[in-house]
Amino acid sequence: MKKQRVIFLFLVLYGFSSVAQPFINEINQFKKIDSIQSPPQRPVLFIGSSSFTNWKDVQDYFPRHTILNRAFGGSSLTHLILYAEEVIFRYQPKQIVIYCGENDLAASELVTADSVLQRFKKLFFMIREKLPATPVLYVSMKPSPSRKKLLPSIEAGNQKIKSFLTTQQKSYFLDVYSAMLTPQGAIRSEIFTADSLHMNKQGYALWQPLLEPLLHL
Repeated sequence: MKKQRVIFLFLVLYGFSSVAQPFINEINQFKKIDSIQSPPQRPVLFIGSSSFTNWKDVQDYFPRHTILNRAFGGSSLTHLILYAEEVIFRYQPKQIVIYCGENDLAASELVTADSVLQRFKKLFFMIREKLPATPVLYVSMKPSPSRKKLLPSIEAGNQKIKSFLTTQQKSYFLDVYSAMLTPQGAIRSEIFTADSLHMNKQGYALWQPLLEPLLHL
C-alpha cells in the first residue's frame, strides 16, 4: 500500500510538472543534443512552432549560413517567452528568425490579433534587452487551409506585427502569406501536407528564395 501511494504521488507530481512546464521534454531534448555536440557559435537561429520544427533539412536550403533550429512544434509566443533563455539567449545568435503566432490564435477564440501583437512585443523587447544589436526577422503567419476561419485574424496579426517592426531598428518582416496564394487569391493547397496545416517540400522551396536575401552572413 505504501509503495502504491508513493507511485501515485509521483504520477501526480509528474503530471503537475508537465502542466506547469509545457514542452519541457522538448527543451530537455535540446539540452541533451547540446551536451552531445556543442552548438555552433553565433548561428542564425530559427525559433518558433512546427513550420520551423518540420524544416529538418533547413541547413541544406541555406548552405552559406550556419543555421541552428530550436523550434518546437505546437508552441506559441507565450512558450517562446517562457523558454527564451533556453532557446534563444544561451546561443548568442547573430540573427534570430521567428515563425510563431498561428498556434496562439488557434488555442482560443479569446486570443486576437492584438493579443498576438502584444505577445510578440513582449518577446521582442526581451530580445532587445539582452541582445540589443542582434537582427530579428519575423516570418509572417501562413494561410493554412485547415485554419481558414482564422485567416482574418492571421492577416490582421501579420499587419500589426509588420507595422510594429517598421518602428524598430535591425528588425525585418517577411511576407510569406501572399506568396502562398494563387493569383486569384486562393490558398495553394499543393504546398501543404495531407493535414492541410503543415507544409511539404514544395512549401519550403517556396520560402527559401524569400528568406535567403534577409539572412545575415
